[in-house]
Amino acid sequence: MPHDPDDLPLKRKHTEIVLGQDLSALSEFELAARIMEMEGEIARCREAISARRASKDAASGVFKS
Repeated sequence: MPHDPDDLPLKRKHTEIVLGQDLSALSEFELAARIMEMEGEIARCREAISARRASKDAASGVFKS
């Protein structure tokens, strides 16, 4: 049975963000989307840093005992 294309989940178009890229050709919507994507990546990096610090602190605690 063929699927109706309207029933399929929408795939988010992923565009690669290039730091220092010329922004003059981007629309206001594209700029806002770019900011949201970068903020998400910043949050992901902060979480990774926190996890590494927690792991390092736990290891330090073992060796201090």
